[in-house]
Parts: sequence; C-alpha cells; structure tokens
Amino acid sequence: MYGSGVPAGGAGSGTIGVGADDLVSGEAVALDLPAANVALRVLSGLIDIIAGIALWFGLRYLGKALVGDTDDAMLIATLTVATILALVAFPTTMETVTRGKTLGHLALGLRTVRDDAGPISFRHALTRALVGSVELYSCMGFPALVAAVVNSKGKRLGDLLAGTYVIRDRYTLKMPQPLPMPPYLEQWARTADIATLPPQLTLAIRQYFARRFGLAPQSRAMVLQRLVGDAGRYVAPAPPPGTPGEDLLAAVLAERRRRDTERIGRENRLRARLLG
Repeated sequence: MYGSGVPAGGAGSGTIGVGADDLVSGEAVALDLPAANVALRVLSGLIDIIAGIALWFGLRYLGKALVGDTDDAMLIATLTVATILALVAFPTTMETVTRGKTLGHLALGLRTVRDDAGPISFRHALTRALVGSVELYSCMGFPALVAAVVNSKGKRLGDLLAGTYVIRDRYTLKMPQPLPMPPYLEQWARTADIATLPPQLTLAIRQYFARRFGLAPQSRAMVLQRLVGDAGRYVAPAPPPGTPGEDLLAAVLAERRRRDTERIGRENRLRARLLG
C-alpha cells in the first residue's frame, strides 16, 4: 500500500479540518445548517406563548361554560386539563405533525431539528413542550433567553434536554463541488485498487480542500501529510513518482465517486429489469 499512517478512524484523523458543530451528509460532506439567531427565537417564542395563552383562555372559558360554577372540583379539573392541552399537548402535536414547526416557526420560516440535523420525533417534541411549559410560561421565558444567549446554537433548556436546535428553514444550502480528477492521474486511477475510504477520512479530505487556503503553510503541510498517509493505506499500487499529495487525494476521491456512480447505475438498471 502507498504510504503509512494511523488508521483513518483513529485518533485525530477523523476530525482534521472538521468543526465540532459540522453536520455530515451520507456522502461525507459537512453541511453548515445555520442555527436561527436569538432575535428570531425570541420573536417565534412570543408568537407561541401568545397562541398558548389564547388557547388556554379559550379552553378555560369552554370548560367553565360546560361545568358551571357549582362544582369546585370540576372547575379545578377543567383548569388542569386546559393547561395540559394548551401548554403541552398542542405544541407537542404541532411539532410532531409538522416535523419541527410551531406556529412561531411557521410565521418566521424556522424549524426544529435534531442535533444531527434529522427531523424530530414525538419524544423530542414532548420534551421541548414539557420543559417549555416551565421555562416559557412559569418563568416568563427568562431561563430560555439566558440559555439561548449563552449557547452557540441558541438552544433553550428544552432543546438542551431534547437534543435539538432551531434552524432557518428557508436557508439555501450550498453543496461543495466534487473534486475533479487530475488528467495525468486518470489512467493510473482507473487501474489502481482503491478501496472504499472510511467516511471520516473522506470527510477530512473534503474539509481539507475546502479550507486549505485558510491554513497556515506549516499546518497545511502537516495536515496534508497525515491525509496522504491515511489515504495511501487504501490505494495500490502507488501513484507515479513525484505525484503531489493534493493531486493524489483528489484522484482517489474522484475515482471512488466515478466507481460508486457506475455501481449505483448498474443496480438501478438491474432493479428496473427485475421489477419491470
């Protein structure tokens, strides 16, 4: 195998050039889904609080009209049910059905997602609603505001416990362009034995190319050397003598992408013949 180095999944190699908050797609592309700023979170929260209080008053009025003023126990029970429905059940149902949107989110183009950027489930929505009934209503939103200001992703306490955060749903995601194949390495790459790279190594290589011009020369050389050593463990035979490290990494990723695209195409054609 070409080169030597620590295993791609080992210490250090999987996080080269990757921030702790980077989100990773299935093709080992780090996605930067920006969290909603505190001002949007506050405005969205105010809309949700007003809607919750309005619903609570409506349910309370309806319950009082149905029960009357004769039974204190029934009035207390009605008030309790109205509180649960307005402050917990309604926001939970809303976020579960819409996959992360409250009334405030719908108005401002926001969405609640998991920490890994996936859609939330009933469990996440319920946790946010239960904690929100305390931090937003009982405590007038002050704990939520303090937590959002301190946290880098603007999380309130409910988000911290649920493992979620709020993004700008109308944000257009910019995907990086695939690395081109260096022409003089194309023939070598087509005949070389290039094994599938571990996702973290692929991600590290992509992040290196995205951020290499922002690295200091010494740091850039050290990172490149480590990546070439890690990637070389999955390549045989070695590339032509004198091949620059960046060209080698670009060729490996470009060839893997070509082979994977052809493989997926063959599988789709076979599936179409079998099912057609």
